[in-house]
Amino acid sequence: MECVVGIDVGGTTMKGGLVRDGAVLHAERRPTPRAEGPGAVIAAISAFVADLAAPRGELRPTAVGLAVPGLVTPTHAVFSAAFGWRDVPAEAFADVPLPVVLGHDVRSAGAAELAYGAARAEPNVLFLPIGTGIAGAMALDGALYGGAAGWAGQIGHIPVHPDGLPCGCGQRGCLAAYASASAIAARCGETSAAAVVSRTDQEARQVWDEAVDALALALATYTLLLDPALVVIGGGLAQAGEALVGPLRARLAARLAFRRPPGVEVSALGMQAGLLGAALLATRATA
Repeated sequence: MECVVGIDVGGTTMKGGLVRDGAVLHAERRPTPRAEGPGAVIAAISAFVADLAAPRGELRPTAVGLAVPGLVTPTHAVFSAAFGWRDVPAEAFADVPLPVVLGHDVRSAGAAELAYGAARAEPNVLFLPIGTGIAGAMALDGALYGGAAGWAGQIGHIPVHPDGLPCGCGQRGCLAAYASASAIAARCGETSAAAVVSRTDQEARQVWDEAVDALALALATYTLLLDPALVVIGGGLAQAGEALVGPLRARLAARLAFRRPPGVEVSALGMQAGLLGAALLATRATA
């Protein structure tokens, strides 16, 4: 049975698998050795690809798709601040006799949401995964938009509080400094945003309220500029479910005084969106 290899390369975990027609036939996770430098990450990806591409019963992989962060073309990982690599060719990530194609991690996950998930019936959608950072995949009239240089969708660095908290990007007051899962956890001295959500003390409630307010402000700005029909929240923070999207819907509506707000839903694909998006890269490149 023909299938494709898909790997979603995250800052802490790589999610890989064998996929056919949107169905995950086999899945694995491995740690991303980011602390060991760019060469170690590239080697770990290559080893993961080799293992997934090896014969496995009746499954026969025909291509490899890799969803990676940063500035990327189908043939090169041009730059990644997260991993420190520059101009890495696709072949360096995979020492296998198969076609290999690269794609931006968030836009790849957004493509999967458009094909299989909550956004499949809407041509104008924002897919917003919230995890270690925040970025968006924008679908305009059914097509994903990357911008002039591939940097479109950096919603996590919209300033929501001028001269506010410092952000890792070098700016101050960015959305990610208030509403990323990592920022929410760090501001409360926790190891995860889930731990903050489960707390009932004043500090945790204030940090959570500030995160939701910041998201509502950024999404109001996005809505007034591009008029999406739907916002799909993905990434680790989406696991908060109604604790997040319930107040976010209300606060977004309150900021849009003269128009209806877009719908806000949690990703239907969950943490598999990136894996399925990586597989789509391979499938479409060889179609």
